Amino acid sequence: MASTPLPANEATGVAADEVTDAATGLTAAQAAERTAAGQANAYHGGTSRSAGSIIRANVFTLFNGIVFACFGILFVLGRWQDALFGFSAIANAVIGSVQEFRAKAALDRLALLNAASARVLRDGQEREIPPGEVVLGDLLVLRAGDQLAADARIVSTRGLQIDESMLTGEADAVDKHVGDEALSGSIVVGGDGAAQVVRVGADAYANTFADEAKRFSLVGSELRDSINRVLSWVAWAIGPVGLLVLNAQMQVAGGWRVAWQSGTWVQAVVSTIASLTAMIPLGLVLMTSITFAVGAARLAARQVLVNELPAVEGLARVDVICLDKTGTLTEGEITYGDAFLLGEVPGWQRTLGWYGAAPDANATARTLREPFGGEAAIEPVETIAFSSARKWSAVSFAGAAGAAGAGGTWVLGAPEMVFGSAATDAADPLGAVVIERAASGRRTLVLGFAEASLTAADADAERLPAQLRPVAVLTFREKVRGDAAQTLAYFREQGVGIRVISGDNPRTVAAIAREVGLDAPDGFDARHLPDDDAALADILEEHLVFGRVTPDQKKRMVIALQSRGHTVAMTGDGVNDALAIKTADMGIAMNSGAAATKAVARIVLLDGKFSHLPDVVAEGRQVIANIERVSMLFLTKTVYATLLAVLFGVLVLEFPFLPRQLSITDGLTIGIPAFFLALMPNAQRYIPGFLRRSLSFAIPAGFVVALTLTAYTLLERSMGVDADELRTGATIILAVVGIWILAVLSRPLNRYKGAVVGAMFVGLIVIFSIGLARGFFVLVDPSEATAFVIALCGIVAIVLIEIVRAVQKRYVARTEAAGGTHAIAAHPTVAARRPVPVTIAVVLVYLGGLASALFGLLFLLTRYAVTGSDVLAVTLIGAGIMLFGLLSVAAAAGLSRGSGLSRVFVTVLAATLIALQLWSLLVQHEWSGWSIAQVVLHAAVITALWATPAGKSRGRFFRPVLHAG
Repeated sequence: MASTPLPANEATGVAADEVTDAATGLTAAQAAERTAAGQANAYHGGTSRSAGSIIRANVFTLFNGIVFACFGILFVLGRWQDALFGFSAIANAVIGSVQEFRAKAALDRLALLNAASARVLRDGQEREIPPGEVVLGDLLVLRAGDQLAADARIVSTRGLQIDESMLTGEADAVDKHVGDEALSGSIVVGGDGAAQVVRVGADAYANTFADEAKRFSLVGSELRDSINRVLSWVAWAIGPVGLLVLNAQMQVAGGWRVAWQSGTWVQAVVSTIASLTAMIPLGLVLMTSITFAVGAARLAARQVLVNELPAVEGLARVDVICLDKTGTLTEGEITYGDAFLLGEVPGWQRTLGWYGAAPDANATARTLREPFGGEAAIEPVETIAFSSARKWSAVSFAGAAGAAGAGGTWVLGAPEMVFGSAATDAADPLGAVVIERAASGRRTLVLGFAEASLTAADADAERLPAQLRPVAVLTFREKVRGDAAQTLAYFREQGVGIRVISGDNPRTVAAIAREVGLDAPDGFDARHLPDDDAALADILEEHLVFGRVTPDQKKRMVIALQSRGHTVAMTGDGVNDALAIKTADMGIAMNSGAAATKAVARIVLLDGKFSHLPDVVAEGRQVIANIERVSMLFLTKTVYATLLAVLFGVLVLEFPFLPRQLSITDGLTIGIPAFFLALMPNAQRYIPGFLRRSLSFAIPAGFVVALTLTAYTLLERSMGVDADELRTGATIILAVVGIWILAVLSRPLNRYKGAVVGAMFVGLIVIFSIGLARGFFVLVDPSEATAFVIALCGIVAIVLIEIVRAVQKRYVARTEAAGGTHAIAAHPTVAARRPVPVTIAVVLVYLGGLASALFGLLFLLTRYAVTGSDVLAVTLIGAGIMLFGLLSVAAAAGLSRGSGLSRVFVTVLAATLIALQLWSLLVQHEWSGWSIAQVVLHAAVITALWATPAGKSRGRFFRPVLHAG
């Protein structure tokens, strides 16, 4: 990059050519004076979603505008009872905003506590201060891994290399010289130096677009993009559909003129509003926002900082995780081992002491301070700073070569990178020592010596000196994390591929990998990786462990995996991991790592515990899988509401619901249960195609509901039923079928989901049983003929919904298989073939559940034909039988998947029914053939479920109860 002078700071008018004393930097008084003058680097771009954007997203939306407009119209018309949906929308906006504000507070607090610091020279001493306290004219002390807090001009350099790709798009690190500009936000990747701050705050280059770059964004979010696409479809349809429905309702009322003159236009408007509000999937947007926010807040409680809330979604898609060895598989704390001398050269201990005490010493070099730091200090005359790309550094001291003054040139670095093939040849003395130590899992470095001193040209060209010979092989020990093996085992069980990529010796990396349970007989030497991306991808599919990987190669490896359709997570802590972390779909950094690495990562493990990664991945899977399940509920409602509006508009029929009646079905079958389902545990790995899978159920299911209600309305009209009775029957059908759809999409039911479904069913019965509620919602007692039509339409819709779900699941499985992707089960087990007796038991339980649901619905509806004293008993019995049928069908679905909990549930039900039948036989003293048949049938079901079939694999078909999904 060309050296260009920087202009004056626009905010302060301080000239860019005012030079700060390079030896002392600013004084504390000067810094305080400039801070008071507004010349500090105070800029608050925000690390999470702003308060304004949260309010806008939850309140000021197109659909909220439509809902609140309808809400206002109903109030003006005096039909406040039908405006309940408005209060629901207000509650949605408030709940969504509160949840996101709570998540924002947690994330901002963590971000503040863990913000990177800036290193400055003040009063001749280095100090670490918050970036916001940097002032104009400060001298920034730059070392590898630092991120520049403000725009600056280089005043001194020693092999300084800065990566500005995040700002300029330039892929390669840039060598910086005195006078060059260095932009805020860029990363020091090699060497060290100092730079004078020339622009601060909002005038700094990075902050000129910080609002765009750091904004809460949903880039690459298939989930949010798909939901927005559905909302745009609804937005385009709602206008013409609304006009169609309004015209139909006015025609039903006698025509536009008659309706206006007679006042019946009020009911026409109310019916139109009912149809429009039903079309809007308001809760889907709310659930998505809440689930993202709650997921991030849960991770924050586990000391995991999510820099972007939508990153929670990305976690669900990860199928390959790339791990840096140091700081990830190992604890990152390196200790010096020993030194094996290959040739005695005076001054080697003093040289190692200098390396350990150097200002830019990395973690490995700093371990040399204690064993070799007692030597007298010596001053270098020329240096080549360490680079992760070449993996060595060099220094020349004054004095005679090889004398006690440690003259000549000393090189410290990776053996293979300094001495080439000699370091990997077992026949060579150096290679034999390196191979033996690396194979034991120890990190190895070599100290080499050359008689000639480095020249300035050598330092600029970063050339190894001629006649270099090995002096000593140094070993370092790293402690493997105690939780590494367990964590990697989790990823293997979940179908997540693992790649260990490190800058260390391949043998060292492979030894560590074997220690944590990976099948890695040897490591692949990255120096032999091909330049062709396709060939690189092939190698990455075959090998698990890679050593001597450069930062650029790490980035290329991530890109190569992505080219094969993988969603890649990259973890690391060093500045050499920053490029790969930034490129990966999900960058995860350790809090102990370099500031630059944490700056580009989407997720930071604040306590550095590798064992948090399963929690991180599981949280992401829970978010995306639950939203997909919930979306089917909301999209089904949108489909059937739109179809109903179109059908009733075309057929010129009065809309069969009041808005308040739709509030019942929306709340009990979608809104309330969706809130619980969206936050329940769910470990299924996300697979692309969210919208296609959701619509593959929602569209046919929506057609079933819409056509059922249309057929019911036509039948009732032909029977001359009044409007209130017709609306009551439509509400019953929609509520029952809606709860059945809820149960279908909640499968396999566990105790929590079963409780949610059961509670919604009980809530429905309570509303239809309490006189005050029935009066408010205008629910009347249907006649016997209407009750029969309701039961018939309900059971037909239920059977069709079951067929739709079965076909949709096969369609999804077929399309995923064709695309080469498969879902990961919540509790991976060895696939076991379902025994034939169990299949028969599943069919019997399934049919029995449907029969019970039909009988329960018919029995429940007889409550309208009995005396007042018997209504409660009939209601409870009918509701209980229906709930029993619903749970039986859900249990049958669980049996087909090998759920141990479903087997226990069905066994208890069957045993209870057997006991009841035997009790009735004993009490009546009559042998009923029907009762005996039921006893035999239920006994056969229990036997089929618990008898151990032949074959070892079949005996393990049912999962343990505690693992039942």
